[in-house]
Amino acid sequence: MGPIRGMKKRRKTENNNNVSASSGSSDKEGVVVDWWDDLSRKINGHQKSPPKISRKTFEYICSLVKDDIATKSAHFTFTNGKPMSLFDQVAVSLRRLGTGDSLVTIGDSFGLSHSTVSQVTWRFVVSMEERALHHLQWPSTQEEMNTIKSKFEKIQGFPNCCGAVDVTHITICLPASEHSSNVWLDHKKNHSMVLQAIVDPDMKFRDIVTGWPGKMKDWSIFESSNFNKLCNKGERLNGKKLKLSEESEIREYIIGDSGYPLLPYLIVPYQEKELLESEQKAKFNRLHLETRMVAQRALARLKEMWRIIHGNMWRPDKHRLPRIILVCCLLHNIVIDMQDEVKDELLCLYRHNHDSGYNQLICEGVEEKGVAMRESLSHYLNGRLHP
Repeated sequence: MGPIRGMKKRRKTENNNNVSASSGSSDKEGVVVDWWDDLSRKINGHQKSPPKISRKTFEYICSLVKDDIATKSAHFTFTNGKPMSLFDQVAVSLRRLGTGDSLVTIGDSFGLSHSTVSQVTWRFVVSMEERALHHLQWPSTQEEMNTIKSKFEKIQGFPNCCGAVDVTHITICLPASEHSSNVWLDHKKNHSMVLQAIVDPDMKFRDIVTGWPGKMKDWSIFESSNFNKLCNKGERLNGKKLKLSEESEIREYIIGDSGYPLLPYLIVPYQEKELLESEQKAKFNRLHLETRMVAQRALARLKEMWRIIHGNMWRPDKHRLPRIILVCCLLHNIVIDMQDEVKDELLCLYRHNHDSGYNQLICEGVEEKGVAMRESLSHYLNGRLHP
């Protein structure tokens, strides 16, 4: 998906009048404050980092949800009685999703009741689910897939690679009445919900699965996913095979860590005991790790930018949480699609460890065709095969 242009910039005077008049606050002592500078500070909250999104991205997000939000905008007002504008409602929602601040904290910052913050944010989430879903799709054209393959190959040489898969835990604090249930307890004894994401070289999410409790293992989530079912039916990762030599060719595939099974279309690293056999396998693992790091960076970036899913969420509605996670993923992709210049300023803040404290679980699942695929790739990457 190419860059999506934002809405044409409105005249500055028009924005100043429209937004400041509806934001529940007025210009001090006749000094005109640029509407975006003022609003972006409120969106950022207490965080002393660059704005999460640019002005053009904010306006584009507003254009997506305006029809839904406009239907009931008059129902939401500031505590001083002034009605909330479209920009106000989107700003409040981005503040809630971006900082994870409490409803009361955000309400005090904007001059709203905490119930209004909650309602406005949820209406934004519902609208984004429908209006922004085109930002999270598996590549629909061969040209788009070829671009993804080319970019993956440029990282460390993996040919015909279509994605990298990884899982992260969204930790939650449940009410005391629910602590007796262990379904949400993961292997680190935290209550959590998992998010599985397949990522492209630009850190965009191309396929996600969420809603499963943290107790489920990575490989179980993948095996039950629609993505895996489509692969088994030959409807996904079914593009042209790449000839590595006269005797060897490989199909399309994705890569993942040792928490996943070795399949013909999912290539994982060699296990430690196998690394003693040859330097070739150790080299393969190093190149494999450096290539799949894109998935780790994407998940770390997601949690850093949309901090409502960072750390412990306090007593979340487990039916709404998957929808909130989805919208955070959509916002993550929109920033990339918009070629948002703010993204580059924030890159230095993203840590690769998106699941602090979680150790790697090992999946022993192996398919023979997967073994053959990995061997062909290993030989190719070590220079023994020539295209």
